[in-house]
Amino acid sequence: MSDIRIDAAFDSGNIEVLSVEGATARLAIPRDTNSEFKQWFHFRVSGAAGRELVLKITQLSNSAYPGGWPDYDACVSEDRDYWGRAASSYDESEEGGTLTIRYTPASDIAYFAYFAPYSMERHHDLVAEAAASEGVTHTHLGNTLDGQPIDCLEMGDGNFNVWLYARQHPGETQAEWWMEGALEVLTDPSDSVGRKLRQRCRLHLVPNCNPDGSKRGNLRVNAAGANLNREWENPSAERSPEVLAIRNYMDKTGVDFAMDVHGDEAIPVSFLAGYEGIPSWTEEHGERYYSYERILDRRTPDFQTEFGYTKAAPGKANLAMSTNQVAERFGATAMTLEMPYKDNKADPEPEQGWSPERCKMLARDCLASLVEWMDERGI
Repeated sequence: MSDIRIDAAFDSGNIEVLSVEGATARLAIPRDTNSEFKQWFHFRVSGAAGRELVLKITQLSNSAYPGGWPDYDACVSEDRDYWGRAASSYDESEEGGTLTIRYTPASDIAYFAYFAPYSMERHHDLVAEAAASEGVTHTHLGNTLDGQPIDCLEMGDGNFNVWLYARQHPGETQAEWWMEGALEVLTDPSDSVGRKLRQRCRLHLVPNCNPDGSKRGNLRVNAAGANLNREWENPSAERSPEVLAIRNYMDKTGVDFAMDVHGDEAIPVSFLAGYEGIPSWTEEHGERYYSYERILDRRTPDFQTEFGYTKAAPGKANLAMSTNQVAERFGATAMTLEMPYKDNKADPEPEQGWSPERCKMLARDCLASLVEWMDERGI
C-alpha cells in the first residue's frame, strides 16, 4: 500500500516529518517562534482508512515539559468536531524520548493534536456571536505583532470589575474552550448564574491573549518569542504588545477579581495558583482567594486542592507573572486556573480524557462559585 501523508501547514499546525514508511512515521516537534520551547503538535494524516497508524514523535527529552509525556494519550479526531484519545506510550530511552501513538481510523483522514485545537476561525466566531448578544460590547484593545486584533468582550451593570482572560500560552487550548463555556453562561439571558453576575459585575473577557502564537502553532510564546506570562511587570510594544494593551485597559477599568486561564502539561488535575509572596500580601487579602478556592473545590469533582504549584515565600512573588502583578497592582483577588492535558485520575473518562466539554463545564462551575463567593462577602 502507499505511504500515508502528513501535513501541518494550517492554523496552529506544528510537526516535522522525519520519515514515512507505509503507515508508520517518525516525527519531531519544531520549536516555538524565536524560542527554545517545544511541546505543541497538531497535524493531519491522510491515506489512513482501516490502517493501524504508528506515529513516533521523537526527541522529546528536551521538550519544554518532559514530565508531560508519561501517562499521556494524544488527542485525535476524524471530523474535527469530536476529539477522543489515541492510545499512546512514552519511552524516554528511544531516540531521545519518544511518544508512540497508535490509532486505526475508520475514515481516510485523521487529525492529531496535543489537546483539542481551538482555531482562530472558531475564535472569531466566538467573538462575533458574543458581541451580537444583548448587553455585550466589543472593545478592540490593540493589535499583535502580526497585526491580529486583541479582542475584549464586556457586559454587566455592576461596579465590581471581573476580568477573565485566557491563552497567554497559545498551546493551552483548554483555556479558550473554558472561555467558550463562560461566554455561553454569561450571554444566555435565561441562565441564572450569568444573570446574577451581569447584575452585580462589570465583566471583561479576553478569550485569546496570544492570537499570533495560536495561529503559528506555538506552545508558550508570541511572534517575538515572548512568554506573555513573564511580561506583566514591564510589557513593551515591541516585545509584548498583547500584555501592554490588556494591562493598560485594566488600569482604566480597575480589577476586583481576576482569573487567568491556563493548562498544565504534567499535573493530571485542575487546580488554582494564587499570589502568595506579593509585597502587599496580608492574611485578609489571601483569605479572599482561599475562600473562593474552597467553594470551587466543594462544587465540582473536576477541581481539587491537593496537587498544584509550590507557593512563593514571603516577598518572593514574581511580579512579571499576571496573577501576582494584578493582585499587587489592583489589590484584586486574582488567580491562575490550570487544567490538565492528561486525564483526571480521580475521575477518568477513557474515551476523551480531559476534554473541551469538561473545560466548558468547569467554566460554569467557576462562575457559579463566583456568585456564591460574592454572596458570602455581601458584594
